[in-house]
Amino acid sequence: MCADRIAGKIAIIGDGQMGIVLALALDWSNVRVALWGHDASHVAELAARRESRRHLPGVRLPERIEVTADERAVLSSARLIVCAVPTQYIRSVFTRMAASLPCGVGIVSASKGIENESLLRPTAVIAEVLESRDTRPYAALCGPTIAEELARRLPATMVAASQSHEFAVEVQSLFSTTWLRIYTVPDLLGVELAGATKNVIAIAAGIVDGLELGYNAKSALLARGLAEITRLGAAMGAAPETFFGIAGVGDLATTCFSPLGRNRSCGEAIGRGLSLDEYLHSTQSVVEGVATTKSVMALARRHGIEMPITAAVHAVLFEGLDPRGGIARLMEREPKRERIG
Repeated sequence: MCADRIAGKIAIIGDGQMGIVLALALDWSNVRVALWGHDASHVAELAARRESRRHLPGVRLPERIEVTADERAVLSSARLIVCAVPTQYIRSVFTRMAASLPCGVGIVSASKGIENESLLRPTAVIAEVLESRDTRPYAALCGPTIAEELARRLPATMVAASQSHEFAVEVQSLFSTTWLRIYTVPDLLGVELAGATKNVIAIAAGIVDGLELGYNAKSALLARGLAEITRLGAAMGAAPETFFGIAGVGDLATTCFSPLGRNRSCGEAIGRGLSLDEYLHSTQSVVEGVATTKSVMALARRHGIEMPITAAVHAVLFEGLDPRGGIARLMEREPKRERIG
């Protein structure tokens, strides 16, 4: 049994960068917000200092935003739930919270990845966990949104994707501010795939940066990366045009070029000679693209889609291929006619 639905606050599950900036955006619009985190020490720091030195140093969380490590407290009287948990942890978190979730309350995912074991997208993972309990609308909130820029209220755009137009409009209304413009789209599958796969291409872009191969190589990588993730999306039933929109090429460009992008930074470190393990041990952030690379390769095999850039990233991360060898592998492919999608 799930708890009764009561009109009230927005519950954000996940106290990392995206969870914090979405809480700030909602608070700016005078929406009541509660923020949950699993790490009691980090939650205590947020509650006491109103600042996360781990994720967003210098960004202050207003006192009226509730911060808690108690899942029952964060979900009590929630009218909408936002998932900002790294993808590989979503199943365990929502399994833990399932009994406390208010019935019928919509869930919005701001996570970008594909679960390794099931190859499911974030909203599909949550729906699978909750399937026997109730039905509710799902949406994804996705786009080119560097957290540090959102915290400074610099102009940005996102899409609210849902199979329910009414729910997409509700999410659009809640999260729209004077600096954050939200569009609605019906292609939930495509938007979540775009958000996940672009992180893999961003690791490749970072490797290009680390090897100092120049902007010509990086721009070509983005163009061909967009082509291969569009092919995968189309094979899985997504609308190809989704990958040429805000959640597709928009997010891809930002992630690949911003010096603040975690996935690009990971690739750059590897291109400069650091091992994957060394880099992951040096950062407190979750680099979603690393685990997602495994999932995307599995999806490519399942659907018979050729994804040479993703395959090269996988070989560099997990098969011991030298980064320069990965670039050489791409450049030595058989000449052919350009194909997009």
